[in-house]
Amino acid sequence: MLRRLYDGVFDLARHRHATPALAAVSFAESSFFPIPPDVMLAPMILARPERAYVYAGVCTIASVLGGMLGYAIGYFLTDVGLAILRFLGHADGLDHFRQWFAQWGLWVILIKGLTPIPYKLVTIASGLAAFSFPVFMAASVVTRGGRFFLEAWILKRWGPAMLAQVEKRLALWSGIGLVLLIALIVVLKLL
Repeated sequence: MLRRLYDGVFDLARHRHATPALAAVSFAESSFFPIPPDVMLAPMILARPERAYVYAGVCTIASVLGGMLGYAIGYFLTDVGLAILRFLGHADGLDHFRQWFAQWGLWVILIKGLTPIPYKLVTIASGLAAFSFPVFMAASVVTRGGRFFLEAWILKRWGPAMLAQVEKRLALWSGIGLVLLIALIVVLKLL
């Protein structure tokens, strides 16, 4: 079963519509979609390492554009923005987000934009707090680009060797990946 799933992911990563799908997921994840683009980006880079930086560029541009939508949701549709944040487990309220950005401002975007913390939290909260849009955009380009291009560089450089090891011990690495995913979810819930 694991082998079929693994092969299916790489078949999708090589599909002719994979790049537009990556752009769509990157865009949506920055404003409302729960799945990060890394789930598509990594297999696409491993399947076609020569296109690693093209994929990172597509991911960055789409994520920043999606971030603009997330900001607009928070800024213009406050009730919708708060509902999305409540759904994601952040029901702290509008005043909390404004204080958060008043105290930490740019650092919120820079730190959270590089981490696996859902970026939609940052984009919507930035709009809710009426944070400076030009600063928000500049920070988004830097953090999202930094994250996706770093991921592309690592996977292009060491991905084929890592892939060979994963293919040899698919069940073991799948188990490790599942444990790490569960640990990440637990850590994110505690934050």
